[in-house]
Amino acid sequence: MSVLADQILEEILKPSDTSGKDFAWKVILINCDCHTFDEVERQLLKAIRCTLSRARQIAWEVHTRGASVIYSGPRERCEAVAAVLEDIRLVVQVTK
Repeated sequence: MSVLADQILEEILKPSDTSGKDFAWKVILINCDCHTFDEVERQLLKAIRCTLSRARQIAWEVHTRGASVIYSGPRERCEAVAAVLEDIRLVVQVTK
């Protein structure tokens, strides 16, 4: 991972006010050069059931920033989203 990606990931992982809610979990997609935009977009469509336009926006953000929070919600749902993304070996992290 690049230095910029490390900095962005560090910023994303900063603790946030969870207010005791179980919806404080998030899925972070980390950029890698081993997948095409089409592959990432297709997997995002499956994982978070977003529009193609939103999938393209997310893929571009991950590509340019190095990492991005692509979903937040309850832990179980975040783990399910991560599992779909990991099916094609995308690099993800589930964190609070």
